[in-house]
Amino acid sequence: MFTGIIEEIGKVIDIRRGPASAQIRIGAENILSDVSDGDSIAVNGICLTVTSHGPHHFTADIMHETLNRSSAGGLRNGGSVNLERAMRADARFGGHIVTGHIDGTGTIRSVTRDDTAIWYTILAAPDILRLIVEKGSVAVDGISLTVAAVSAEDFSVSVIPHTAANTTLAGKRAGDTVNLENDCIGKYVARLLGATAPACAGTLPRAADTARKASHARPSPVTRKLLEENGFC
Repeated sequence: MFTGIIEEIGKVIDIRRGPASAQIRIGAENILSDVSDGDSIAVNGICLTVTSHGPHHFTADIMHETLNRSSAGGLRNGGSVNLERAMRADARFGGHIVTGHIDGTGTIRSVTRDDTAIWYTILAAPDILRLIVEKGSVAVDGISLTVAAVSAEDFSVSVIPHTAANTTLAGKRAGDTVNLENDCIGKYVARLLGATAPACAGTLPRAADTARKASHARPSPVTRKLLEENGFC
């Protein structure tokens, strides 16, 4: 588990590509101070396992599913990547809950300045956008960011200069691809409510209703009518 607070920008030293997988070697400094083989490190938001390491680098395997879901297939030698070690239980929780399991990719539509802030507008698929809410959290290339605006086609984040300067965002331009991870709490809520499409349809899942009856629990106060009255459907 991660928090989306980037610790260091690393450099891709080498990528060895297989038929449907890859092995990557990344140069780093700060995050290697206490690393061990088997540890988890988020690389552009992708949770990877350290398979070997040295004083100034670590290696990791990238499986087929990860290549399909993320922008990892587009990484090149010399490219910059955001790095974060798995969170410690005794550390400050500065961002939000980030699992390192990428939901999909987005494309930067525009980069604009607003005084000291930088706005990034990102095109994304409907299944990702339906779980993005204004003032909620989203991880972009592993960076914990607050959603400033959301539409039917894209969403925007407003980034302070410190975040841009200390992550790969400073080098991003319109047309670039970024990894996206939705807030995991929102994903669990959507799953439990049976929200499998952008618009609510039908009734709550029969399985959930059966489980409720079997446990002799009181009917839930959350009904479709209540959700509709409050703008959730």
